[in-house]
Amino acid sequence: MKIPHRLSLVIALGIMLLSAGCSTSSIYVVRHAERLNDSDTTSLSAAGLLRARALAGLLANAQIDSIYITPYRRTEQTAAPLATQLGLPLTRYPASPVTAITGRLRQLRGKNALVVGHSNTILEIARGLGTTPSIQKIEHADYQNLLFIRMRRTPFGQRAHLYEQKINP
Repeated sequence: MKIPHRLSLVIALGIMLLSAGCSTSSIYVVRHAERLNDSDTTSLSAAGLLRARALAGLLANAQIDSIYITPYRRTEQTAAPLATQLGLPLTRYPASPVTAITGRLRQLRGKNALVVGHSNTILEIARGLGTTPSIQKIEHADYQNLLFIRMRRTPFGQRAHLYEQKINP
């Protein structure tokens, strides 16, 4: 059976419109690296600076388009090596509520981002993006978790997949 020319044109146009609404974004969520002390204004320790460089090496080819940090020096120092390497600015977001950053990340269309947060926010960010981390709590001395969330948007909805790995300097 032969499809009439107009019908095949309508079908082709429909397929093009459906595929135009599709996009995939990769979002990397990490806690700031090791801190020098427990004060709110502390810098990273020597081990933290090493971990920040390891993160930059790990994500150097991840096609990151934007980097989000909280207003704390330790998140800025964690993201700085990658930002410098890629020539990207650091964009600040409030540490709470996490909906401030998750709402922003949900708007990404075909872009990739790094989000540097805190022990009490990174799992909430992952959950806010529709995933279920296997880790239930980030301990005070735990700095090695990297949450990788692939968000796929189609005309029929959004799906998020979580992959977890460790950053070792």
